[in-house]
Amino acid sequence: MAEATVPLNERARAALRRLEWRLRQRVDNPLVGDHRSLFRGRGMEFDQVVRYTFGDDVRDIDWNVTARLGEPYRKVFVEEREASVCVVVNDTPALQFGSGQHSKRDRLFELAGLILLLASLNRDRVVLVHRWPGGQNRLPATRHRRRILAAIAQLFARPAPDPSADLTFDTSPLAVSDVPRGSLLIWLGEVPEGMPGSDWVAIRRRQQVIGIRVEDGWERTPPDAAFTAFDSVSRAIVTLSPGEASTAAHRRWADARAARWQAWWPEQGQRLVVAVEADPLAALVSFLRTRRG
Repeated sequence: MAEATVPLNERARAALRRLEWRLRQRVDNPLVGDHRSLFRGRGMEFDQVVRYTFGDDVRDIDWNVTARLGEPYRKVFVEEREASVCVVVNDTPALQFGSGQHSKRDRLFELAGLILLLASLNRDRVVLVHRWPGGQNRLPATRHRRRILAAIAQLFARPAPDPSADLTFDTSPLAVSDVPRGSLLIWLGEVPEGMPGSDWVAIRRRQQVIGIRVEDGWERTPPDAAFTAFDSVSRAIVTLSPGEASTAAHRRWADARAARWQAWWPEQGQRLVVAVEADPLAALVSFLRTRRG
């Protein structure tokens, strides 16, 4: 379900200008403009065999065909020609938490904007899906920079979802439909509830997936002093006190979240956790460089 366009405010425009400036100041030439996409590796779905030319990746050489024909041939994968970078932002009330200057939602949206800008600089075809309890907006696959910039501004302008909204909202990546064939799926959100099933295993076999989440300092280590806070889920004022029982409960909660996160994205190159206080661009660039090898 898509909603009407949200009027842009100056805050959204300023956030977009700031991201563009930081990206152009920080990203060096070897990272942008590579003949292979910044976000993908060797491909996922085989398409055909073509003659090898100088500069092609030697890892893609089909040695059986090369031996039979007497000259080098390489495999071509669907994503080299048809793939999109599909960015899914799962906007839940839990993202509004923040123990410092920035909320998890602020950082997650910043990461989404950086990914879309990087894809635009690399001339990738992108899809943006912004989901929240009760609706979603979708940018159809496009390489047009102006459309991508407008979609990022719309993302920043969207108000945070009401914490009392539909609590049955499906937070798993399986809720995303119509992902383009052969695309790279980059999912940004909270840790999904529940463990993945056979459907997710099948999706991971067909296409590449990356999971990105943001972690607040208090989610890693709870505060060492009692404090009072508003619980947006129960909509009540609660007082939390440190102690052995509280520390043990927090550790069980954190371990269970980490286990679910790793179950959804079992390979190290598929998942990224960014601290709220960290530089999101530096974390993202380091992760993408590591994936590309």
